[in-house]
Amino acid sequence: MTPPHNLVAMSPFDLVIFDCDGVLVDSERLAVRTEAEVLTGLGWPLTEADIVERFVGRSAAYMHQEIERQLGRNVDWDAEFEFQYRRVFERELAPVPGVIDALDQIPIPNCVASSGSHERMRFTLGLTGLLDRFEGRIFSVDDVSQGKPAPDIFLHAAEKMGTPPDRCAVIEDSISGVTAGLAAGMKVFAFAGGVTGSAQLSIDNAVIFEDMRDLPAVLAI
Repeated sequence: MTPPHNLVAMSPFDLVIFDCDGVLVDSERLAVRTEAEVLTGLGWPLTEADIVERFVGRSAAYMHQEIERQLGRNVDWDAEFEFQYRRVFERELAPVPGVIDALDQIPIPNCVASSGSHERMRFTLGLTGLLDRFEGRIFSVDDVSQGKPAPDIFLHAAEKMGTPPDRCAVIEDSISGVTAGLAAGMKVFAFAGGVTGSAQLSIDNAVIFEDMRDLPAVLAI
């Protein structure tokens, strides 16, 4: 694809806000598979589709709370989940296909705003070689009082980056994330090439795209 050299001049955006899991790092498939295995072992057998619907795009704290509510007992999150995530990610995690090329072609300032913790993002972005691209511009659910689908994390990122919400483009791949971006008054571009399809992500005026390589051209519309 020819790089859109005039993207800055013609774009209505001053900031591109990327979600992390499923948008920058191809972690959602690995996480959902792992969660299905762990939850089955804990006594709550959910399908991968169930997990996508219930938890993708939400914080670990939300998921932890819901699991304990369903099981009626405490769950050691680090031992049961984080250990398994790290094991699988260290073996299999890679950038989302096409995202490095897309980042190279998007000259607009950017940042990350994720439901993941700072620790988790430093780990996954570091594993995939993307951490240096966003150093100092990484915002986490840890930084706000409410996670997605509330708009807090996106509004926080925009404020820290000194950009009005209506000049921000959000790149998301989950229902919760799309809902949060729209609630923040931002233009949302929903990546349907991951675990959540275009039908579920077609919320209000979100722009759907299925190949991360198309993002630079999509942002120029």
